[in-house]
Amino acid sequence: MGDHGGAGGSRRRRTGSRPSSLGSGGPAAVAEEVRDSVASPDVGAGGDARALARDKNGDARVGSGPLELRCHRLQDSLFSSNSGFSNYRGILNWCVVMLILSNARLFLENLIKYGILVDPIQVVSLFLKDPYSWPAPCLVIVANVFVVAAFQVEKRLAVGTLTEQAGLLLHVANLVTILCFPASVALLVKSITPASVGKKASGDSTQGTISYPDNLTYRDLYYFIFAPTLCYELNFPRSPRIRKRFLLRRLLEMLFFTQLQVALIQQWMVPTIQNSMKPFKDMDYSRIIERLLKLAVPNHLIWLIFFYWLFHSCMNAVAELMQFGDREFYRDWWNSESVGYFWQNWNIPVHKWCLRHFYKPLLQRGNSKWVARTGVFLASAFFHEYVLSIPLRMFRLWAFTAMMAQVPLAWIVGPFFQGNYGNAAVWLTLIIGQPMAVLMYVHDYYVLNYEPS
Repeated sequence: MGDHGGAGGSRRRRTGSRPSSLGSGGPAAVAEEVRDSVASPDVGAGGDARALARDKNGDARVGSGPLELRCHRLQDSLFSSNSGFSNYRGILNWCVVMLILSNARLFLENLIKYGILVDPIQVVSLFLKDPYSWPAPCLVIVANVFVVAAFQVEKRLAVGTLTEQAGLLLHVANLVTILCFPASVALLVKSITPASVGKKASGDSTQGTISYPDNLTYRDLYYFIFAPTLCYELNFPRSPRIRKRFLLRRLLEMLFFTQLQVALIQQWMVPTIQNSMKPFKDMDYSRIIERLLKLAVPNHLIWLIFFYWLFHSCMNAVAELMQFGDREFYRDWWNSESVGYFWQNWNIPVHKWCLRHFYKPLLQRGNSKWVARTGVFLASAFFHEYVLSIPLRMFRLWAFTAMMAQVPLAWIVGPFFQGNYGNAAVWLTLIIGQPMAVLMYVHDYYVLNYEPS
């Protein structure tokens, strides 16, 4: 009887706990119990579902009841997809620390092995040694002849002194000449160096809305020539003023990253490339792969710095000087989950030109999207090979092949690699593909020019 009464009393005490709490704490106490019961899905042997009470710091309160001593509940491990956990900030920081340490080891190994090779005077003396043999700046100056020729043809078309057929023929002849003339100079002028790069200067800006043919002025022509765009418009979007602090930051970035790129090339890339010639000569494939992987890190780092230097620092500096309003020179290509997305977003000026003057006209002529895309890659492959083979005076088609390989690569990456896997595949092609092309061209250039026959 005593036991039965005790059990009944115990049951009465348990079931009576909720009314007592209502009487003592009111609605707030009921709400607290409901929150505790929802927070923990634990179900004990007797069918109770309660959570451990916690203080303001989130620590469990120590109680004397048996339920207060429970420390387990139904839950998944954090790395399981069902857990819903997504805060991996610490692992990302770990990756950054490991990357810094591994690259620090490579830097230290390079310094121990080669010493300090950085010499900015050497780069300057390369161009000052023979001031009468600067074909790249000369070609930039001579390019004005073709610009003015196109301008004069368009002006005569506007006033009707030339027929449409004659104007089209003259424009085509002018474009063919501007493609062939630099190639002829590079191949015939023996003093030209493989490092031939022309830079554009800033120009004046115009205000107000204009219409054709009022835009046929030298002022409007050279604004388009120097603006950071390849697509002409009658009225470009304009910024209201020149932000001096913004411009100063971009100019300082240009100076700093130029010196950084030169230093990394002299100190890190040149020795690695020089040491890669013997494995290529001996066709030692294991050593070739080792050289390729060793070159991948500095090459990729320099490419990233070059991207920021050109598409952010340089283009924004020129756009700020000219009050050019459209500053979308790149999009988030680093999040690319497909090869196509990367090529559409990493170089917006070229992408807009290909879209407006190549891709859409092909579609309007009845071609399929696949044909139009392949045509764009074909044109891009031609110009990539053009800007490499002409200064080097050799035709190996490595750049052309690499660009055309993007078409089947897009078919492979798209269907089979998606999400993070697709993004990793894109990064892998960027990190490995570029140093492979660099080694191919350097090896062929070395064999052609320096190896005894």
